[in-house]
Amino acid sequence: MTVLKDFPEKWFPIVFPLQGKKQTRLNGGKSKKKRTEEERRVRANDREYNEKFQYASNCIMTSKYNIITFLPVNLFEQFQEVANTYFLFLLILQLIPQISSLSWFTTIVPLALVLCITAVKDATDDYFRHKSDNQVNNRQSQVLIHGLLQNEKWMNVRVGDIIKLENNQFVAADLLLLSSSEPHGLCYIETAELDGETNMKVRQSVSVTSELGDQNNLASFDGEVVCEPPNNKLDRFCGTLYWRDKKYTLTNQNMLLRGCVLRNTEACYGLVIFAGPDTKLMQNSGRTKFKRTSIDRLMNTLVLWIFGFLVCMGVILAVGNAVWEREVGSLFQSYLPWDPPVDNFLFSAFLSFWSYVIILNTVVPISLYVSVEVIRLGHSYFINWDQQMFCSQCNTAAEARTTTLNEELGQVEYIFSDKTGTLTQNIMSFNKCSINGQTYGEGTDPLGPQPKRLDFSPFNPLADPDFCFYDDTLLESVKVGDSHTHEFFRLLSLCHTVMSEEKSEGELVYKAQSPDEGALVTAARNFGFVFRSRTPGTITTTEMGRPVTYTLLAILDFNNIRKRMSVIVRNPEGRIRLYCKGADTVLLERLHPCNQELMNITSDHLNEYAADGLRTLALAYRDLSEDEWEAWSESHRCADKATNCREDRLAAAYEEIEQDMMLLGATAIEDKLQEGVPETIAVLSLANIKIWVLTGDKQETAVNIGYSCKMLTDDMTEVFIISGHTVQSVRQELRRARERMIELSRTRDGGKEEGMDGWGEACFMGNGFREGQEGDGTGGGGKQLQCPPPPPPPNLMDNISGEFALVINGHSLAHALEADMEMEFVLTACACKAVICCRVTPLQKAQVVELIKKHKKAVTLAIGDGANDVSMIKSAHIGVGISGQEGIQAVLASDYSFSQFRFLQRLLLVHGRWSYLRMCRFLCYFFYKNFAFTMVHFWFGFFCGFSAQTVYDQYFITLYNIVYTSLPVLAMGIFDQDVPDQRSLEYPKLYEPGQLNLLFNKREFFICIAQGIYTSVVLFFVPCAILSDATQSTGVPLADYQTFAVTTATALVIVVSVQIALDTGFWTLINHVFVWGSVGSYFAIMFALHSQTLFRIFPNHFHFVGSAQSTLLQPVVWLTIALATAICIVPVLAFRFLKVDLKPQLSDTVRYTQLVRQKKRKPVGRSVGSAWRGVGSVSEGRLGARSGSRRSGYAFAHQEGFGELITSGKNMRLSSLALATFASRHSSSWIDTLRRKKHTHTHTPPSASGECSPAPSCVSVSVPPLSNSSSLLGGSQDTPIEEETGTAPARNTQTVAASSTQTPPALAPVSEAATPQASAPALGAGDLTLTAVTSHGGDSPGGWTITLGTVQEALFGWKARTAASSSPGPTSVAKETGQIE
Repeated sequence: MTVLKDFPEKWFPIVFPLQGKKQTRLNGGKSKKKRTEEERRVRANDREYNEKFQYASNCIMTSKYNIITFLPVNLFEQFQEVANTYFLFLLILQLIPQISSLSWFTTIVPLALVLCITAVKDATDDYFRHKSDNQVNNRQSQVLIHGLLQNEKWMNVRVGDIIKLENNQFVAADLLLLSSSEPHGLCYIETAELDGETNMKVRQSVSVTSELGDQNNLASFDGEVVCEPPNNKLDRFCGTLYWRDKKYTLTNQNMLLRGCVLRNTEACYGLVIFAGPDTKLMQNSGRTKFKRTSIDRLMNTLVLWIFGFLVCMGVILAVGNAVWEREVGSLFQSYLPWDPPVDNFLFSAFLSFWSYVIILNTVVPISLYVSVEVIRLGHSYFINWDQQMFCSQCNTAAEARTTTLNEELGQVEYIFSDKTGTLTQNIMSFNKCSINGQTYGEGTDPLGPQPKRLDFSPFNPLADPDFCFYDDTLLESVKVGDSHTHEFFRLLSLCHTVMSEEKSEGELVYKAQSPDEGALVTAARNFGFVFRSRTPGTITTTEMGRPVTYTLLAILDFNNIRKRMSVIVRNPEGRIRLYCKGADTVLLERLHPCNQELMNITSDHLNEYAADGLRTLALAYRDLSEDEWEAWSESHRCADKATNCREDRLAAAYEEIEQDMMLLGATAIEDKLQEGVPETIAVLSLANIKIWVLTGDKQETAVNIGYSCKMLTDDMTEVFIISGHTVQSVRQELRRARERMIELSRTRDGGKEEGMDGWGEACFMGNGFREGQEGDGTGGGGKQLQCPPPPPPPNLMDNISGEFALVINGHSLAHALEADMEMEFVLTACACKAVICCRVTPLQKAQVVELIKKHKKAVTLAIGDGANDVSMIKSAHIGVGISGQEGIQAVLASDYSFSQFRFLQRLLLVHGRWSYLRMCRFLCYFFYKNFAFTMVHFWFGFFCGFSAQTVYDQYFITLYNIVYTSLPVLAMGIFDQDVPDQRSLEYPKLYEPGQLNLLFNKREFFICIAQGIYTSVVLFFVPCAILSDATQSTGVPLADYQTFAVTTATALVIVVSVQIALDTGFWTLINHVFVWGSVGSYFAIMFALHSQTLFRIFPNHFHFVGSAQSTLLQPVVWLTIALATAICIVPVLAFRFLKVDLKPQLSDTVRYTQLVRQKKRKPVGRSVGSAWRGVGSVSEGRLGARSGSRRSGYAFAHQEGFGELITSGKNMRLSSLALATFASRHSSSWIDTLRRKKHTHTHTPPSASGECSPAPSCVSVSVPPLSNSSSLLGGSQDTPIEEETGTAPARNTQTVAASSTQTPPALAPVSEAATPQASAPALGAGDLTLTAVTSHGGDSPGGWTITLGTVQEALFGWKARTAASSSPGPTSVAKETGQIE
């Protein structure tokens, strides 16, 4: 069981997350500081004694406010935000008339709006908390008071009370089980609220209290419990019961925790040990770590820079004011004196500084933060509403459990995945077994007739109708009474901790803590050995139709160190036998020497099963004499009652008895991969996302699953396995792996890269290689250097070419995670395409994630489905929970959740990429429009004597960011997209700009700022220059302040509206309404503000009656606006046109490709999958196509403790999905160059991977490169192994003279898998080839086409290919349905 250190709050059905909850508020509203408890003493039925310890009551309060405290407390919390405090400071400045040239409402309106929205949200959150608290606190419980049962609210229950629970009731507090209506003090509970598991668990009272059945006995019970203080360890409890001068050991087996539900038990009584906030459930309800995106952190930095820029502008204008007042203003003192507080030019400059700080504060508008939250909320709803991420089988939709991380979904570089239940289905089936050297369940020839499913009903009326098995020889062996087969299934029916519920006669329902154990018991059931029921001392079975009851003498607990479990039973004849099942690595070494021959045969079977992707267990037994049992029972009893080192003493006792066992055989369980896992991993790999699998499985099993899901492929350059047991050996293996990578990379590149040779030779010599020796990773016996060479520079490892994988064991990983080994591990692992960590603990999972976060500065995503994944999920930047078979612990701790791993590619490549794109475009435009708006005041300061006079009227300043420009940018931030969702999936390379943070960074920020400043210059100086000499038709000059203000404001609104129209890549009705509606609203509001009506109502506030109408009636004004707009927009248009023409991004090319497709539609050729099959196909077993070592996969996944059936999440299951060869790799692109520049400032030669080799390709045999968007989704199951790109270099030795006319291949989307080699040149020039539109004709100008073709070669690594005149076959093109809107 993995203890969740920060267990998510899930006891209450709260819709909104708890924010800012403080632990002191859990204690019934008591905020006084409690003393630290060292131990807890509780006396039954003695409230007076217990109250002197001031234990917490059972009342819980998760709410933060009440009616009186809401307003002050909420405002205090909101003003802890720097932005809110900043605007409050500005508001205070505006209330000072000497420095404010703006009315107070220009700041208070947006500030009040933000505060009100946040307050309403907080109030809504707290309302649900109050509602939930009241619901829980007012639940009724029966409390034994003065010998009588009285109904009490939960909030009134106290420590030391005795409570009666009835069937299906929630447990009110952490109770010590005293007695039960069931025999032997047994009771059954469901712990779904604790760990998400719905299967029943068993708890048992101490034998001495189990006899206290009635109320009178319980009322006189005065036992005292001394136990550990409150803590969050759900799986442990240590205490002692003192009663009648005796003491009794208490364990977690005797406890009922708050949050559990009593099941299948009429009634039970318990003593309250922990109440309210002291319960383990509430102790685990700590706050989840708040996660912020990289854009958030960058935005905070930029806001500080902008504030510094604001101060600088204020200083410049203040200095200007001082100079002007001294040189010019002094001349006007006689009739334009300073205001009374001002007596000199320096003080005037001081006041001017603060005035300009107020005026220019709109460079950081408060609406920025509100808009960001609204956009993120919209993106979250899009994820929740996505029907393509809805699982109809589980009726589960994707859920965005946070709204703060959406854009970071578009920047993920590392994915850390659990295996069981995440990559696999976690639904087990008994597939094969080995009994006494004979294997059963062998597969048949896939080309031959399929075997018939066995019908067990005539043989066994208690059989499970859903059980599938096809080998009738095993059933025949059972029917003929083979003793070994019977003993095999007898062991499976007895050696487990499954609970059975018989709803009706013969209708059995097994409640297993792990699916694999349930599969084993179900297999025994179908083959005639039916587990029926259990008590603490007996196990009842039906063996071949005959009921048999075994006396259960002992259960030898499973744990992750023992890797096995055993039971000792006495059969009806009185014979005592130990049955054991566990990992072959630990069980085979404990066999009697006479089992050697059988062990060899069984080991071969185990290896074959594991090679087929199955999960294996070995089974054994041992007969015990009465004397052996008595002697061992006494030692076990002493160990069980020990107060010190109890676990170690029990382990030693178990080790003593589990020796000299007789081997029975082995089992093999199948856990298939989830649908779409190999394809998802392939697509994510093409997006340059590195996937690490962190699993509790052993190495061999992990390697098999790696091949099954295509993380590991046969065409990989090399797979390194790190299995050292010491720090030095692990360091040696990691360095040898790097040496090998560098050596193979040099060989692959055809030469030694600069800087790599010297380091490599030093490493070879330092690790036992002879000088100049081309080693293979093993020492050559040469003279070794005394001091190990330093690790290579990081940029050297980043430039490694080739595909490598790393597999590291748990014990090796423990050394690799040490402080002095971190960089060794990171350098080696991050140079690999795939990494698999085996036998890792939950803590190690979190440590690996933290290591990558620390050293790579990359965005990490962790995905899992079990409790053992929670620490990893919380450590990663983004946590994704799979709602699978292992409860909902991972989901509750996650940021996003769905039911299938395959939905991850849509979450990242579609929603994540779109969210990042939209947020970046939103921020760029937002900063641009605000600098364009604000900087006009700066230029105007030089013409108004630096008097802090504003250009625009105060109403325009107030409404600019709230009404005129808020909705269009929100629409773009919520709805915009560059390419449709289907194209995002087909071209995974579109994802890489987010990983490199190309769309919004400091450079892009400064570009936006520069554009905004340029726009402000145009908007100020163009109207100023024109209107200064312009006149109306009547000859009246137009050079007045209000005309200039209206002209500049109108030009500003039009320019920024046209700009957002250019920035919008995906138009919807909402975009049109918001953009053009905002322009219309500007004119409507402006005319209203200058109307006679408002002037009559508020004559002191609206002075310029009719100035807007008179200004906009002048043709010269509209010509000025048009000229300013053209000067602002035309350079932007020209720059973007040249950028797309000369240096297009991949998204530009994808859009152009689709336009070509729409123009030149041609009949669809034969499917890509059939094209591959035309070349040849292979019959695929589970892993049969792959040659290599066969190792067993250990399958035993439950937690230590009889009845302590709490899922650990370490279930180790393998998949049986056929190995489909991943026959292509994506090529290098311009992104790769940028990625390298991210790590080094020096130029490095491009990697010469197979698909980008400068050597000419052989026309007839080479596979077309899949460029930056390739995958094998179409027909991948039938890809011939011999046609993989790994074989391409050997065939490329024969070159063909290139034709003088060369054309690059068209973009090959993921769904359009690579065509077969024989038909590779048949990529028609008229279908998708962008260069098909020549300068001599066609629908597009030749200049564009030639440029784009050239750019494609430079950008995407496409090499010109000769046209094969002999192979003019049709082009295979997937049917296009998506359209650019």
